[in-house]
Amino acid sequence: MTSPNRWWAYASLALSMSLVGSYVALSKPLVLVFPVFLLAWLRFGIGGVAMGHWLRKPAGEPAITPRTRWLLFLESFLGNFLFSICMLFGVSLTTAVAAGVVMSSIPAVVAVLSWIFLRERIGWRSAAGIACAAIGIGLFSLQKVDSATAAVADTSGPWGISRTLLGNLLVFAAVVCEASYVVIGKHLTQGLGPKRISAIINLWGFALVTPLGLWAAWQFDFSGVSLPVWALLVFYGLAASVWTVWLWMTGLKAVPASQAGVFTVMLPISAAAIGVLFMGERLTALQAVAFGIALLGLVLATLPGRRAQP
Repeated sequence: MTSPNRWWAYASLALSMSLVGSYVALSKPLVLVFPVFLLAWLRFGIGGVAMGHWLRKPAGEPAITPRTRWLLFLESFLGNFLFSICMLFGVSLTTAVAAGVVMSSIPAVVAVLSWIFLRERIGWRSAAGIACAAIGIGLFSLQKVDSATAAVADTSGPWGISRTLLGNLLVFAAVVCEASYVVIGKHLTQGLGPKRISAIINLWGFALVTPLGLWAAWQFDFSGVSLPVWALLVFYGLAASVWTVWLWMTGLKAVPASQAGVFTVMLPISAAAIGVLFMGERLTALQAVAFGIALLGLVLATLPGRRAQP
């Protein structure tokens, strides 16, 4: 029988990834208003204000070792800084539905990184899941029409690469960063509390993006931003920097990293749902097939094997 603590961990992981998928989609209108580096800087700044009191060391928590400091930096650099930059640039070039399909490969990438860094064995189900995710992403990348506008994809990107394809590649780079975040996060939760981890990695993210954020802010006209956009920005900052990180680290304390990867299925589902329901996007037949294959990959890669009967 599953303990109440385990059910709370499951709920935390599922809600965390649902929020990530939501702000992946909702960041689409924000990147139309704010430059990417300014948006990332404001996000970390909002999170820092909300979590400043979480930086204090709780009584009974062990001192941070040099190795833990390095892992905290990597967690922020990969999971906050690079993930935010790749994701924000990616969704500015592609659609929320496309981002959702690409994000569906996260469990497979987590499996690969777990095999490399945690020495976890990848069985045939995981290998098949990785293949399905790759096929799904490949099918979507072959799409020559932007599903949100029905416009032919342009080739104004570098080296003649279409903007849509470049956006999908950047979102996949964010996938690798997110998978690294899962693996490193499991190590961190063994010695630090979820609140302190959230606050420290957000502080690192703010420090990393500050030079670029200040440069973008210097040239930006803040008076032209409407009140609804500011409200969406506050939600984005709290969801991305505070709620999702705290919920994820809370769940990781009680759930193995490989099992936690199952819950990343909530990310592409919620991202696609937001895009379709609230942003006027629609799924074409090819995208639906690609999405289905990618979700099949999630099932194959993440469902536990059947237990032997006693």
